[in-house]
Amino acid sequence: DIDTLGIDESNWKVVSMRSPTEAEMADLKIAWLACKYVKSNAIVIAKDQMMLGSGAGQQDRVNACRIAVGKAGERAKRAVAASDAFFPFPDGPTILLEAGVTAIIHPGGSVRDQETLEAVDQRNAAIVFTGQRHFRH
Repeated sequence: DIDTLGIDESNWKVVSMRSPTEAEMADLKIAWLACKYVKSNAIVIAKDQMMLGSGAGQQDRVNACRIAVGKAGERAKRAVAASDAFFPFPDGPTILLEAGVTAIIHPGGSVRDQETLEAVDQRNAAIVFTGQRHFRH
């Protein structure tokens, strides 16, 4: 089916100890929407209402994160990130956080969500679960 999902905040849930700032939430919306148009596995890094980097079409989310960080470069500092699907392990988010990302949005739903949440909380970052995912295969 065609991905018709846009921004539907009615299902979104902040699950981290810290909530996203107003600016982070605005950027998370842009990043989440951009994921819809990036080939899965999609990672998008955004800041100031602009997409700064994306990792697309990889077989795993870790390499998609590496590519997105590589494209964003230093601009990843204080940026946000989105993933079109949940993170099965905290390794992808750790790459984003080490690059300076301060907030992440993704569907949630992994049996290891708690491990990812702990990694985010340890860095005083924010995480939002959408409860929905994008598909572009």
